Amino acid sequence: MVILIGAIVFVVMLLIITNIRIVPQSYACIIERLGTYAATWQTGLRIKVPFIDRIANRVSLKEKVLDFPPQPVITKDNVTMKIDTVVYMQITDPKLYTYGVENPMTAIETLTATTLRNIIGELELDATLTSRDVINTKMRSILDEATDPWGIKVNRVEVKNIMPPEAIREAMEKQMRAERERREKILVAEGQKQSEILVAEGKKQARILEAEAQKQAAILQAEAEKEAQIRKAEGEAEAIRNVQQATADGLKMIKAAAVDDSVIKLRSLEAFEKAADGQATKLIVPADFQNLAGIVTSLADIAKK
Repeated sequence: MVILIGAIVFVVMLLIITNIRIVPQSYACIIERLGTYAATWQTGLRIKVPFIDRIANRVSLKEKVLDFPPQPVITKDNVTMKIDTVVYMQITDPKLYTYGVENPMTAIETLTATTLRNIIGELELDATLTSRDVINTKMRSILDEATDPWGIKVNRVEVKNIMPPEAIREAMEKQMRAERERREKILVAEGQKQSEILVAEGKKQARILEAEAQKQAAILQAEAEKEAQIRKAEGEAEAIRNVQQATADGLKMIKAAAVDDSVIKLRSLEAFEKAADGQATKLIVPADFQNLAGIVTSLADIAKK
């Protein structure tokens, strides 16, 4: 009896131990009881009922990166190309993810391909190559809305690579080469134009500076000549003043010596004699010359006595 009880206890403990489950972080487990959904186990220690409960699915709640192979698409202007996309998704509802669709990853890949074809079919080649942000935004919005019933949230969609046909790539390379050559010629022409403008501006400035220098030199020369004339005029005025001062001093001396009219007339005669002895061709005879002659005669008589 004791052995039987011990065996039963051992079996019960074994069943309990074997049905203990630990759900790690960022994971969830879907539990079915007798084939029907019973609960969703979150992180922690869990115990399921033996022979009744079973773990139907173990789901990772981490964000996943789905890198699908390149998909062939046709643009609005009938150019066939391949586009490689990357989808970033995360499971938000393990129950819907388990029971919503048979193969979620395949469903997302197929939905991505069809959505991409629809979007690219509305764009031309040039718009496709330059509108990656628009394509990413539209695809994320459409995929996120379509995967909500599956318990999946599409966080981001990225167009990783766009591969046009070989002929299109060659034409694009030629176009880019021609565009680069055109820009190079424009830059060279602009450089030459700027150089010529700078040279002309330099010559203009040189001429302006030369004219300014000549003007300044002329002003300085005029000022020098003006200063020389002023100094010359001042010298002549000083000489005139000296002569007049000397004349005034002579008159003062004559006045002080009390010289009579006879002596003055005699001195005038001597001055007249000196003037006549020169190279002058004309002589001016004073009006009182006869009086001077009489004075001379009188002085000769006095000398004889």
